[in-house]
Amino acid sequence: MLLDVDDLKKSYDGPSGPIEVLRGVSFALDSGQTLALTGESGSGKSTLLHLVGGLDEADAGTIRLGGAEVTGLNDHGRAALRRGSVGIVFQQFNLIPSLDVDANIAFQARLAGAADPDRIARLTDALGLAGQGAKYPEQLSGGQQQRVAIARTLAARPRLVLADEPTGNLDEATASEVLDQMLELVAETGAALMMVTHSPGLAARMNRQLRLSAGLLQ
Repeated sequence: MLLDVDDLKKSYDGPSGPIEVLRGVSFALDSGQTLALTGESGSGKSTLLHLVGGLDEADAGTIRLGGAEVTGLNDHGRAALRRGSVGIVFQQFNLIPSLDVDANIAFQARLAGAADPDRIARLTDALGLAGQGAKYPEQLSGGQQQRVAIARTLAARPRLVLADEPTGNLDEATASEVLDQMLELVAETGAALMMVTHSPGLAARMNRQLRLSAGLLQ
């Protein structure tokens, strides 16, 4: 088992008191598995992804990655987690405007001390980015920017890839193509993938599907 989430709870302050976003979520994910997390807007999908990725702290419950407990880590520990074991692909790409494609792809791997030119070249070719290395994000299409974001995440060889609506800004054909490439590259490394998506078609391509509703798994 790579990821073990047990009785996870999270609430936020609201005008009339605490708002319970996650009310006791438990699931597990093995290396090499792909998981789609679905549910209506506000059901807690992104919150769960952020907790697993160390972007936020849980109120209660535990998250274990490779047997090591993630819950309770301080800011430094969570940042180290994201540099090494966990890679996150966001819907908004989050590329660095002042860096060209090559530098954006290598950025996270360099932070993790795991920059591998051969690996980066393989990702660039596999994601259809050959010849784009000297361009800047503003010179790329949305599909190309998302491919750069995926390459950046995978360059550091994370054990767990988290993707929050990674194709939400793309048209259906481009979204399907980008997902094909991401699934192939994740499978090559044996990493696990957890993806938040509103698309039943994309969700159906994962090994497993979990649906969140009102902060609980259905």
